[in-house]
Amino acid sequence: MLMKKLAGQTAIYGISSIVARLLNYLLTPYLTRIMTDAQYGVITDMYALAPFALIVLTMGMESGYFRFAGRATSQPEKNWVFATTWGAVTLATVIFMGLVLLFNNDIARIMRYTESPSYVWMIGSIIALDVIAAIPYARLREQGRAARYVVIRVIFVIINILLCVFFYSVLPHLSQQGLFPTDNDPGYTLLANLIACAITLLILLPTCEGILPRIDRKLLRQILLYSLPLLISGIAGTGTQFIDRQMIKYLLPEDVSMGALGVYGAITKIGVILYLFTQMYRLAAEPFFLSNFKKEDFVKVNAEALKYFMIVSLAIFLGIELFADLFALLVGPDFRQGMFILPVVLAGYMLSGVWLNLSFWYKQSGQTRFAIYITGTGLIFTVLANWLLVPRLGYYGSAWARLISEVSMVAVSYWLNRKYCPTPYDLRRIGFYILLAGVFYGVSFATEPLPGVLKYLCNLALLLLYAAVAVRKERIDVAALARSVLKRR
Repeated sequence: MLMKKLAGQTAIYGISSIVARLLNYLLTPYLTRIMTDAQYGVITDMYALAPFALIVLTMGMESGYFRFAGRATSQPEKNWVFATTWGAVTLATVIFMGLVLLFNNDIARIMRYTESPSYVWMIGSIIALDVIAAIPYARLREQGRAARYVVIRVIFVIINILLCVFFYSVLPHLSQQGLFPTDNDPGYTLLANLIACAITLLILLPTCEGILPRIDRKLLRQILLYSLPLLISGIAGTGTQFIDRQMIKYLLPEDVSMGALGVYGAITKIGVILYLFTQMYRLAAEPFFLSNFKKEDFVKVNAEALKYFMIVSLAIFLGIELFADLFALLVGPDFRQGMFILPVVLAGYMLSGVWLNLSFWYKQSGQTRFAIYITGTGLIFTVLANWLLVPRLGYYGSAWARLISEVSMVAVSYWLNRKYCPTPYDLRRIGFYILLAGVFYGVSFATEPLPGVLKYLCNLALLLLYAAVAVRKERIDVAALARSVLKRR
């Protein structure tokens, strides 16, 4: 029953997140067809910086909120947890935004955007609005209000897309003088995002039901003791995911770095479905595993969860790789030169979900210091691997560095799990599915010489065969699972 509940929650958040994110990723084929790789590199660079700031400013408070709200004994107590966590991140955001405005030109110079300092205050404002919205969004997840969560996310995406299309395709025909020097300036993307963030925050605020940000110092101290290790590990973990963009920018020659960054950013977005599956699983699994659990139930469900996560992740990997030439159409022709890095990127996304699974035991038990060891290891491997590989292999080196980093974090996570919270992961069964997917992926190379339609039919047969083996071997009742999802909705 617990596994079915988690599957249902993951499916609900997954369907909603995929719809919202896929709508948003429609901007990728649009923008990569109107921008040069260097211009798209600016967008990749800016949005690589945002996660660092988000992690620092939220201070691990989302996980802290789930932990303390999940253990609250009354609704007023939950409301105090919400008000305190929201108050802490709001205060941090106000200080952050003041510093951004005060040192805007200096930051622009360091980031090589001297001629476009407006990029800095716009990305700073986007970050500030996202941080203020983070805890209200977490409250919706904790309350299980998936429908409201989805609607607000989709509204943001639609506004963002419409504004981008307006700025790039409509505004040039309405005015001789644009807001930025060129009609396809990356600044319009930031402006569209900023406006969309502001509107959706206004829509989100009524879900707070009149609760205002305020700080209970005693409660905040308790939450910070729990959350600060997650903050430190979050910074390191975000570094493993996004510092590769900065290393491409600064380790490659300046005349090619932004173009390489643009190609790398575009190709990583092709793996969006696997990335989104990991994210949708996190949205459902985090509040699920951080609620009150008997240890024997926790280890049993966590072991099952990892197995099913791998089954689905490998299916998505196959689905993307078997039809990679079709997925390549998501980006403009100038960006498709980087498609060869896609399998490495997808493997990295998959492993990030594995160590996410392996992290729940220490979050649930409150031993969050272990997060620092894991993500710290990943960050060290990320920096060293990028330093060694990027000057030699360019952005392909960054893809491998990310994969090496994820492997290191999985290894450390698994070792800690075996030592402190032995969980009966079915490694033999997981290994079987990895081998099966690897064989089907290898067989797909034999279909390359076939005519287009025949090749796709053969690859589709391989994908369906993998799914059929998994359903039969795990005795998955697909109809019952579908009913569970529909009932929860």
